[in-house]
Amino acid sequence: MLGSKSRLAIELSKLKVFEDPDPHSEQYPTDSEIAADMLWKASFNEEIPNHAIADLGAGTGILGIGALLMDAKKVYFVEKDPKAIELLKQNLDLIRKTHEIKGEHEIFQGDINEFNVKVDLVIQNPPFGTRKEHADREFLLKAFTISPTIISFHKAVTKKFIEKIAEDNHYKITHYWEYDLPIKATQLFHKRAIHRIKVGCWRMVSVKLDTMRPHLTTTYINNR
Repeated sequence: MLGSKSRLAIELSKLKVFEDPDPHSEQYPTDSEIAADMLWKASFNEEIPNHAIADLGAGTGILGIGALLMDAKKVYFVEKDPKAIELLKQNLDLIRKTHEIKGEHEIFQGDINEFNVKVDLVIQNPPFGTRKEHADREFLLKAFTISPTIISFHKAVTKKFIEKIAEDNHYKITHYWEYDLPIKATQLFHKRAIHRIKVGCWRMVSVKLDTMRPHLTTTYINNR
């Protein structure tokens, strides 16, 4: 396991990202510092080391690879885009050349709804719904069926939607963090070199788990 959050962020910043992302799929890379902050918090809650984790809509793999660096037992990378998977494989090769990875990994190429492995934790940065309203809903609904604990990124302005869908599916929001996600200009319609989007990161647990592990379910807000 890496010894500090800053070291984790540095290692994640070395990973390859999309050179020509598909705007319709909202293939925007997760910022390495934001990814490291979320993963560090999850590890502090003892939810990554020696646990099975699914990275839904894994893209080029930054969240799942970060989990491997934090000693996850196994990470399932779930991604349907073959170009993203090629970059993911390159990133896995890169990280294994520079670090001793104890955990296993498996790449599942296909739609998230075809993935049905039960895991301890889902981590995800799904499409925010810029092109299709509530495109992230499908990811949450899948996550609810395969894991008792979910950590998920969404636009901060969708807070009421996230709260409602969590409640409807018997999940309790226990932690919430806000970030300014930097998105670099990669398309002709982008007018600024870097555009920042206010995003929220929600940790939610099933109501059943909440009664079993109350020491991990203190609600708080932490803005970076």
